[in-house]
Amino acid sequence: MDRFAVTYRLVAKSQSDAEALAEAIALEDTLEIPRDVVPAGYIEDVVLGRVADVQQAADNVWRARISYHIDAAGRELPQLINVILGNASILRGVKAVNLQPNKDLTDRFAGARFGAEGLRRLIGKTKGGYVCPVIKPQGSDTATLADLCYQTARAGADIIKEDHGLSNQDAAPFKKRVAACAAAVARANEERAAEGDTSQAIYMPNIGGHGDQVRDLALYAKEAGAQGLLLIPGLFGFDAINRLARDPAFGLPIMAHPSHLGPYVLSPDHGYGHGMLFGQMMRLAGADISVFPNYGGRFGFTQDECTEIVDACRTPDAVGPAILPSPGGGMSIDRLPDMMRHYGEDCVYLLGGSLLRYGPKIGDAIREMRSALSPGD
Repeated sequence: MDRFAVTYRLVAKSQSDAEALAEAIALEDTLEIPRDVVPAGYIEDVVLGRVADVQQAADNVWRARISYHIDAAGRELPQLINVILGNASILRGVKAVNLQPNKDLTDRFAGARFGAEGLRRLIGKTKGGYVCPVIKPQGSDTATLADLCYQTARAGADIIKEDHGLSNQDAAPFKKRVAACAAAVARANEERAAEGDTSQAIYMPNIGGHGDQVRDLALYAKEAGAQGLLLIPGLFGFDAINRLARDPAFGLPIMAHPSHLGPYVLSPDHGYGHGMLFGQMMRLAGADISVFPNYGGRFGFTQDECTEIVDACRTPDAVGPAILPSPGGGMSIDRLPDMMRHYGEDCVYLLGGSLLRYGPKIGDAIREMRSALSPGD
């Protein structure tokens, strides 16, 4: 296959209308000129998108598969995304629901640096779901946040994730906070190792600041002792993840947060499919972990939508290695056994606000989480 393909969900009144809309997408996402002035030869034969098929899926709903040549995408992620859903995102009734890569695309875009297997090796956890407390809330001072990091890491957490609302506020400025929290996690890991624990907690601070500071802040976090990073592509762009994932000077795992991305999936008729955005696009960008709202939480994703995301994170027929899905959003410890049955071991289980109810006994909550996420327990 010398072209990669994107499948779109189209809203149209008839087969002919759906076919016309598909042709409009193919033209808009590549050449953006009237069809009758498309130059013959290379531009028409290679660069122009091609409608492969248009099939009715339901009343007034069609699925169209459109193929694109790698020459239209170039070698940078922003232009690839521009081809996948650029001007087509402004057309009514168009939703991108699946990316079918070819070798040209996977050769140019490697995906995650670590992926699911690499993270398991890094953390040293041979089995079981990942315990991931969320350090919060915004407004806490650095010492309070660092103490939460220590307590949760010491009790056996696998990933210490900062809340996405912790940025560079005066209460806990990024550099001061990261240095203190990384030191707290390192101390907990040393104490765990002294007791014979062969796994470690990895601390993933949230990047704040401006877009042109992402790399510098990421390298600062690494130097300070962080073992990964949380980044929000809805604010900084998917290419911010991609640049760090490919940067040998950084070389740490990246967790992607869904903040600001809701409008891309919540409409049934526009944007992206849940699995494509939180699975395929996160893998394409180079995220190792993709956070998304769990079913039954406060954000209203359905179980089928969450399953679609998890399948897209794990399928071998995608860009790069499989990555770890990470459901969260209003979860509690008593829901973990059900979540474990649904999502399995290769999953990062987020708990945030509910853990704070334990107060000084938050370590007990982490141990309960470990028990709930251990196979056979």
